[in-house]
Amino acid sequence: MPLNPAIAAVTDRIVARSAETRGRYLDRMNRAAEAGPVRAHLTCGNQAHAYAGVPQDQEALSKGTAANLGIVTAYNDMLSAHQPFETYPTLIRDTARARGATAQVAGGVPAMCDGVTQGQPGMELSLFSRDVIAMAAGVALSHNCFDAALYLGVCDKIVPGLVIAAATFGHIPAVFLPAGPMPSGLPNDEKAKVRQQFATGEIGRDKLMEAEMASYHSPGTCTFYGTANSNQMLMEFMGLHLPGASFVNPGTPLRDALTVAGVERAMEITALGNDYRPAGKVLDEKAFVNGIVGLMATGGSTNLVLHMPAMARAAGVLLELEDFDDISAATPLMAKVYPNGLADVNHFHAAGGLGYLIGELLSEGLLHDDTLTIQGNGLTAYAREPKLVDGRLVYGEGARKSENDRIVRPASDPFQATGGLKRLSGNLGSGIMKVSAVAPERHVIEAPARVFEDQEAVKAAFKAGEFTSDTVVIVRFQGPKANGMPELHSLTPTLSVLQDRGLKVALLTDGRMSGASGKVPAAIHVAPEAAEGGPLSRLRDGDLIRVDAVAGVIEVLTEGALDRAPVTPDLSANSHGIGRELFEIFRQNAGPATSGAANVV
Repeated sequence: MPLNPAIAAVTDRIVARSAETRGRYLDRMNRAAEAGPVRAHLTCGNQAHAYAGVPQDQEALSKGTAANLGIVTAYNDMLSAHQPFETYPTLIRDTARARGATAQVAGGVPAMCDGVTQGQPGMELSLFSRDVIAMAAGVALSHNCFDAALYLGVCDKIVPGLVIAAATFGHIPAVFLPAGPMPSGLPNDEKAKVRQQFATGEIGRDKLMEAEMASYHSPGTCTFYGTANSNQMLMEFMGLHLPGASFVNPGTPLRDALTVAGVERAMEITALGNDYRPAGKVLDEKAFVNGIVGLMATGGSTNLVLHMPAMARAAGVLLELEDFDDISAATPLMAKVYPNGLADVNHFHAAGGLGYLIGELLSEGLLHDDTLTIQGNGLTAYAREPKLVDGRLVYGEGARKSENDRIVRPASDPFQATGGLKRLSGNLGSGIMKVSAVAPERHVIEAPARVFEDQEAVKAAFKAGEFTSDTVVIVRFQGPKANGMPELHSLTPTLSVLQDRGLKVALLTDGRMSGASGKVPAAIHVAPEAAEGGPLSRLRDGDLIRVDAVAGVIEVLTEGALDRAPVTPDLSANSHGIGRELFEIFRQNAGPATSGAANVV
């Protein structure tokens, strides 16, 4: 199938825009690769220090004739998604040794849980943890002892930070090894109902706690289609996972077999062999386009619209919001996974999963099939399905039809003709909305503003019964320079209650929402942010606001509203406590949300 003209046009635009930066990047990576196997350039003293911790591998390492794999791990048991990684290094080392190679844990990276910090001060560190992860991985790989890197990470900021590092060390291959989702627990729609009941005072905290524990109940990724699982989709569409690896549950024989196969593949694609596949070549313009197509076809997390420009920039590729918008307009929404539907990722996987979607999108010409991946050339291999036959991992034909058309549909009969995200712009700046979970009749909201400067003030106004008519809730001074751009997901139950009471309500903010953002229309990532004197800093209660996801507009209709002097709030409370004082330099130097709100790229 010929490539869809709209996808081709966006790709050509990205290639042209990135010509200079991508050219410089590839030149740096080529020079690094030409230096040859890295350990050969270390002194004997350098090498002795590097090998002293692994006596059983010292001889193999000192000879330097077989691959040495560097493991960068985000293991901790604070995150259910990362707890399975505790046993991965042993399995990786044993696999490498059995094949004459070696592997070492190069270093660990921090991995915070947005579910724990949601609505708490610690959330103000969350976005910047992506930059810290990239830097920590850079420190781990700076020992320059490795022929390929294995990245163990799953959740929100962890995978984007690791991809930035993989691009920075793009002269060596990068293989991402996932851990998989936890088995299904309390259905997500039931959990959301309990949260709303708690928000209205119908039930107590004991019932809320019971529901939450039934939802998040065991090792593995949370089962809703938020940022963590969107990350796993992205790694598959961009060719950094093995095919079919994303949504296999932890602790299963197939999960272990895929991990072993990932290690074996990493050894095969180093510069020491005949199938060299450096990360910098995998992470090209077409790979990022494929990733955006996957994001739109699945109705994935808005957080990736922040992360992907930063990830791409590390590889010399320049993405703009218009690229996301144009790809969304050309890509059908083929999946309904909570919060866009009732199913979770386990149901999605059983219904056909990523292999089915990739096969369908390829058949419609909506994906580039000439990309370099860790598995081979092109994405056709990613439409196949891994299975265990007599204890051996084999790939067979993937799903060619949906097993449940309420969860997954073909490209010819999608849930909607366009993707899950919409770019918004107007006299209030630029932003985005996740429209895939929002009912069509709520795509346009025109109502007076209520202006707040933190999410707790919104909740207080709700509890005081102040919301009695249609409202656009403005929550400003939530951008990266103001307070680190925390997610405002804890507002979802409150605003959902207002919506269920029959009010027309929308959220407009320079902050973020979770990948689990739900049915309330939320115009987010608005830039320029209020802390830089952006238009949101000039709004007042009662200003008439229009949030229009059909026309792609966010605007204030009140005459003279933007002629006012900007409000300058006291942000001193955001500068200390729970580690926030350590991140002042990040707040001062963060880029705009439109380019990823990053410090390091």
